[in-house]
Order: sequence, then C-alpha cells, then structure tokens
Amino acid sequence: MAKINVVTGRGGAGKSTFTALFARFVDVKRLLLIDLDPDSSLPKMLGADLEKSGKVTISHALYDIIVSGKKDDSPALIEERLKDGSILYESEKFHLITLGTKLAPGCYCLPDEMIKDMIHKLRDNYDMVLVDSPAGLEHLNRKVTPDIDDLFVILDPSEKSVKHIERIKRVIKGVRISYKNFYLVANYRFTEESLNYLEEVGERLLGRIALDENVRNFNLNGRSLFSLPSDSPASLSVKKILLEANYDII
Repeated sequence: MAKINVVTGRGGAGKSTFTALFARFVDVKRLLLIDLDPDSSLPKMLGADLEKSGKVTISHALYDIIVSGKKDDSPALIEERLKDGSILYESEKFHLITLGTKLAPGCYCLPDEMIKDMIHKLRDNYDMVLVDSPAGLEHLNRKVTPDIDDLFVILDPSEKSVKHIERIKRVIKGVRISYKNFYLVANYRFTEESLNYLEEVGERLLGRIALDENVRNFNLNGRSLFSLPSDSPASLSVKKILLEANYDII
C-alpha cells in the first residue's frame, strides 16, 4: 500500500516547485502524483503535456459527463476514464492525475470526492502518492486524503504563513485526519534570523529551499524542472530536505 504524502501551504509559497523536485529526486519505483491545484501549474513543471498526450483533467472529464446529461452516472464514467487512461498521464518516473480548472457551476466537492475515491482504489498500485495541494484548507476539510504519512507545510516569511501552521493543525484535529509526520519547509525568502523563529514553532523544520534563478527562468519559459541541473541551488536544497526526512534520493 502506497505511502500518502501531502504538500500544503499558502498560495505562492512554492508548493508545486517543491512537489516537482520532490518527484524528481525521490528514489521510489511507483509514484503517483495528484495535482489538486486548479491552476494546474504542476504538469508544466513536470514536463507533462496533457493536451499533446490526449489526457484530460478530472474537471474536464466531469464537464463532458454533465453536458452529456449523465451526471448521475459520473462515478462509473470517471472510473471508465481512469481505466482507459484518458485521465491518467504516464511517464517512466511518475503517473499523474490532475484536478484542473472547474468548467461547470458549483464547488469542487464532486471532483474532490472523485479524487478521494481514486486514491483509495489506486494506492495499492503504487509505492507513494504525492499530493500537491491548492492554497487554503478546503482539501483538508473535505478529507481528500484522510490518512497522511508525511505532511509537508511550505512556508513564506510572513505572520499569516506562520499562523497557517496552527490553522492546519486545528482543521486536521477537527476533521480527524491522521498523520505520522508534520514537517515544515521554508521557502527561499527566509533569512537565517527568520529561520531561527521557525525552529521555535514546535514542529520539525527540515530546511529551506534555496533561491535559484534557474527555477524562475525554467518556469517563465515553460521548461520542466526535471531538466534543472542536479547541482543547482534548488535541486541541492530539496535533496537535502528529503534526506533530512529520511528519504532515499537519486
């Protein structure tokens, strides 16, 4: 059964960047990535061209089902899309399921429920499921991943970001989500002084993602972070963070 890891934090903290580099350097044979962020920035960071490969997001698939007038059959139809591979992107290093931008009125409740069901059904096929969360805490409120092994909170040096740690813990306790490890990861905007403050929060700080102009240039040009030099500052810092959390890396 797969280890379930979740990357969360406030908007713009660097969750997708960390997730992409996590996926690149972690030494695991069968890896499923789930992108819960409607902005869908993770696929580009992974070099996954969904359109070119003929894949669709969960939201897109649900929209097609709703337009066809078969909304009541959506769970079974989504499962068919999963079996025929149209919503599952596959590469040598990872498989990917993407929530995508919602195309129909209403909340993300139904797509979230679909992904929750997929995690339950698919986890036996993988060694690890790595979830890139959207900004906010709705994914935790809806218990999209009710049982978490490692929870990585990506932080920026702001009061709101630090308070977000307590909000996450309150929500987790309130909806009764279990987790084994609660990790803090600082983004590149932290100074040594502000890092010292994080060490007093009471949760384990794994380290800081280094400032790396290569990451910014790659993102601006739509290049995969899998092509980022392995000795670039961001690559080295994420590998160090993973080692600190007792992961094997490549």
